[in-house]
Amino acid sequence: MRKLSFGGEVMLQIGQKIEIEITGMAHEGQGVGRVNGLAVFVEGALKGEKVLARIEKVSKNYAISRVEKIIVPSPERVEPPCPYSEKCGGCSLQHLSYKGQLDFKTQKVKDNLERIGHIHTTVLETIGMDIPFKYRNKAQYPVGKKDGRAVLGFYKKRSHELVPIRSCLIQHDLSWQVADLVGEWVEKYQIPVYDEIKHEGLLRHVVTRIGAKTGEVMVVLVINGKEIPRLKELVDALEKNVEGLTSIYLNINTKKTNVILGEENILVYGKTYIIDFIGEIKFTLSPNSFFQVNPVQVEVLYSKALEYSALTGQETVIDAYCGIGTITLFLAKKAKKVYGIELVPDAVKDALKNARLNGIENVEFIEGASEEVMFRLLKQGVRADVIVMDPPRRGCEEGLLEAAVKMNPSRMVYVSCNPATLARDLRFLEDRGYKTELVQPVDMFPFTHHVECVALIRLIY
Repeated sequence: MRKLSFGGEVMLQIGQKIEIEITGMAHEGQGVGRVNGLAVFVEGALKGEKVLARIEKVSKNYAISRVEKIIVPSPERVEPPCPYSEKCGGCSLQHLSYKGQLDFKTQKVKDNLERIGHIHTTVLETIGMDIPFKYRNKAQYPVGKKDGRAVLGFYKKRSHELVPIRSCLIQHDLSWQVADLVGEWVEKYQIPVYDEIKHEGLLRHVVTRIGAKTGEVMVVLVINGKEIPRLKELVDALEKNVEGLTSIYLNINTKKTNVILGEENILVYGKTYIIDFIGEIKFTLSPNSFFQVNPVQVEVLYSKALEYSALTGQETVIDAYCGIGTITLFLAKKAKKVYGIELVPDAVKDALKNARLNGIENVEFIEGASEEVMFRLLKQGVRADVIVMDPPRRGCEEGLLEAAVKMNPSRMVYVSCNPATLARDLRFLEDRGYKTELVQPVDMFPFTHHVECVALIRLIY
């Protein structure tokens, strides 16, 4: 049994129960307290509480535990609204009031900026949702076996144990309708489901995309093979029962991997894409398109990015990591010229299609790594008045930040899904003549620990 000792005296060991006061919250929402100066992370605890916790892991610098009993509850503690909250790994903050969630996310952004980047700036209160339920326009259901039966659901937190689920408070109802129909089809026709350990079986995931403003529905069956039996019966059932059904795809993923979607898509019903809107901008979405999953809050997020860009119609703008052109086309409505840069070839094709779909001509999409393309544009004499960055969780490549600084724009706008890498990248920019004027967090994922931000960065020398 692993034990943790201080000066030879055993203090903590796995299985031990301790009373502990929670003085803070970790970045994934665990409560944090201390025992003889050692940080103890407590799953299910909230700041301000006193709890009885059971130690599950000990190491030299910290211990991990789980709540056994709430002794003194936080005033922000609530009864989780979802019956699967203790099992499913999707929503980690259901026991915290929605106001408490927003406060936690605001503080999380402040802590990351100050501790990681030593950035001292104005962090505004996190913008939340009026109705923080049923907001996801995309669902990804793993398929597996449990007690000999095929099940769809979600994985238990930090595991690959599949939890069968029949409803979800953050998924669109149409997604669950599709999942139920697929589950019935699998059971009726004994469709082989995937075993990730043995790398055997056919059906791996069921993916749905919903056009929030159009009502169009795309269903993607991810399979470990090239075809699947009794497909016509499933197509007929979906066509008969799912209002707005527009596309059905087979996605081929024969690799032994945790990546959900493979590279090959086979259309088996309907159109090759569905359509949705962000504001007045129309987008075509294919199975692999990246599109923000919260259609309500993405308008808030992008509107802030547009506001901070302060465009007058005379500016040249670069949108790095542009994807399918979601932010680029927003900016183009207010700018003189916008360059969208994206590494993924299919995303660039979708971006060009979306520009044509909306009749927007003052954009140019360039395929390639953002840092390489920006240095190439510099050599061509292109200078950006505003640079917008919306990188993945790992943040910006340092070469991109170097290129951005060399372009010497008067302002930059950084859209971030990870406050830690945001803080790191802002430090790089502040060391080179820029100042972070303010940061606006936006709650894109209620009931989870994730938070997105829009940062306004100005040139000061």
